[in-house]
Amino acid sequence: MKRLFDIVLASIALAPVLALSLVVALAIKLTSKGPVLYWSDRIGRNNQDFRMPKFRSMRVETPAVATHLLNNPENYLTPIGGLLRKSSLDELPQLLSILNGNMSFVGPRPALFNQNDLIALRTQYGVEKLTPGLTGWAQINGRDELPIPRKVALDVEYLQQRSFWFDIKILLMTFLKVIRRDNVTH
Repeated sequence: MKRLFDIVLASIALAPVLALSLVVALAIKLTSKGPVLYWSDRIGRNNQDFRMPKFRSMRVETPAVATHLLNNPENYLTPIGGLLRKSSLDELPQLLSILNGNMSFVGPRPALFNQNDLIALRTQYGVEKLTPGLTGWAQINGRDELPIPRKVALDVEYLQQRSFWFDIKILLMTFLKVIRRDNVTH
């Protein structure tokens, strides 16, 4: 049922997301050098690698590490990168990952390929069995500000409590957080 929900919701969102994506893509092209999309190497379900698209919000020479590990991440942002990240518009291309089954609307956020501590802890607690999500329980309970053990604890809570209605609650709470720009540090 979760996969069917993802396909139906993604199909409904496709037209408005496509129109908005064209505007974002044009803004990126006009304000910075490099490709519109950034393909991030991520860890998905069962610790399988996949490439996740995002609108590029960072300069092309930015190291491929979690943003919180950069010294002065603001220095790497493109002219519109801050807006894209704070509004979560950089996440729109992930609709493609949802449609092709690498992601779901709700699940733990996919780890970067080099976040070994996060991957190991998630594997220890069985979280790696879940399809990663565009949003998740940890996202709405702290996002960028959570230490890894707390993030994994919230992922485990999601694993234990997951249901259709819990996913709906997380989607609604995510919408409110994005509108308010809560817990976005860069």
